[in-house]
Amino acid sequence: MKLGKTSGGSHLLRLALIFSIAGAFSLLAPSSKAGSAPQAQSSATPASTRHIGAVKAINGTTITLTPDTGSDLTISVQPTTRLLRIAPGQKDLKSATPIQFPELQVGDRILVAGKPSDDNASVLATTIVVMTHSDIAAQHQQELQDWQKRGVDGLVTAVDSAASTVTISSRGKPVIIHSSPNTIIRRYAQDSVKFDDAKPSTLTAIHAGDQLRARGERSANGGELTADEIVSGAFRNIAGMVSSVDPGASTVTVHDLLSQKNVTLKIAADSQLHALPPEMAQRIAMRLKRAGAGGAPSGPPAGNPQNANPPPSPPAGPEDSGAPRHLGGPPDLQQILSRTPVVALSDLHKGEAVVALSTEGAADAGTAITLLTGVEPILEAAPNASGASILTPWSLGAPSGDAGGP
Repeated sequence: MKLGKTSGGSHLLRLALIFSIAGAFSLLAPSSKAGSAPQAQSSATPASTRHIGAVKAINGTTITLTPDTGSDLTISVQPTTRLLRIAPGQKDLKSATPIQFPELQVGDRILVAGKPSDDNASVLATTIVVMTHSDIAAQHQQELQDWQKRGVDGLVTAVDSAASTVTISSRGKPVIIHSSPNTIIRRYAQDSVKFDDAKPSTLTAIHAGDQLRARGERSANGGELTADEIVSGAFRNIAGMVSSVDPGASTVTVHDLLSQKNVTLKIAADSQLHALPPEMAQRIAMRLKRAGAGGAPSGPPAGNPQNANPPPSPPAGPEDSGAPRHLGGPPDLQQILSRTPVVALSDLHKGEAVVALSTEGAADAGTAITLLTGVEPILEAAPNASGASILTPWSLGAPSGDAGGP
């Protein structure tokens, strides 16, 4: 879950690492002296600078640092440079341990302080505070396990701001999420598929039809959860035919069957494009047909017409979908995708049937999270576009890369 750019890291850990490493280093910052010296330096190169980022390369006593913002920097390590290792979540240097330069590795997260060059392209380091890649990976694993153990996800059905509660439908059952002033609440960015880009938010920003994920302490019967953290987002389910493909702009335009309008989807580096094998598409189509025959709802939920309801949980049976599933719930999308071929944007053709999950974006545009081809049988089985809702954002952009709730 990174102190900025560690792949697969969560926003919560990212913030914890940033503030802990920055807070720890603040104890080392030299205090300003009274007098005219600071004024004399105001228009010149600053005497000291700080940068947080990831170690990209090490060559001799030189580090190439990829900072969280800006271009790569060259860090020169001197015999007098102080190197300290702190654990994720540590907010001061009381428990920091000195390390030797050879212990530093590519991928470690560091905060560097020192004298910048005149062109600000390099830094003569006086202090380097390190969070090792292995420590971050261990923290990542701990948070992943915690989300799996204490997490719940589903579609928002009601929000009661006065009672500080949100009710979701999870695996076909209602769950009441209780928040408090200590609950961390975030919301996906409108134009990003990354969980790391989720922004601090409030309960009032959550609406019926949103996707929501929370972790915390569950009641004995599982019907309520007191949340430590909540993350929500509005996502769009799109099902239709490819109208055009623009590889140069990395976009595909789809004629959405539900809205009867064209939607242009940006294919980002994190977008996942897959082709469903015919036999898998047929099994999913059969499941949707059975669910429709049982009178299960398939239209968009009230309060957010862009989001389609998740497909109802079908009766258990090995013939259902051929894919792993959560107990009592729909197939696990991430495991389905791991079994399907990856396709490129250039493989898409005009007239081809696709279903996609995208960011909320604008009315006629968004960024694709997932796009599946080979879905003709699914659209035939669910002409009202409920087939698009086999895609769930939590399979791809969840905390720590978790693929679903317990």
